[in-house]
Amino acid sequence: MSDDVVAADQLRLLIERIERLEEEKRGTQDDIKDVYAEAKSTGFDTKTMRAIVRLRRMEKHHRDEADALLETYRQALGLH
Repeated sequence: MSDDVVAADQLRLLIERIERLEEEKRGTQDDIKDVYAEAKSTGFDTKTMRAIVRLRRMEKHHRDEADALLETYRQALGLH
């Protein structure tokens, strides 16, 4: 087998893996969307929930830094 054929086969396999993972990702995104819809239907604010999820992904020191910066901006704009 020539190197070109091996490379083409490897490329095809990699592309197929990516396609399968993209399909799984779409399924997971649909599941997440369903959970947010359920939360909304029971009265939770999904915008706030998304913010909390984003904050929980952050490391504590990054979250503290973002909180401090937000507080500085709020004070500068008189939003207290």
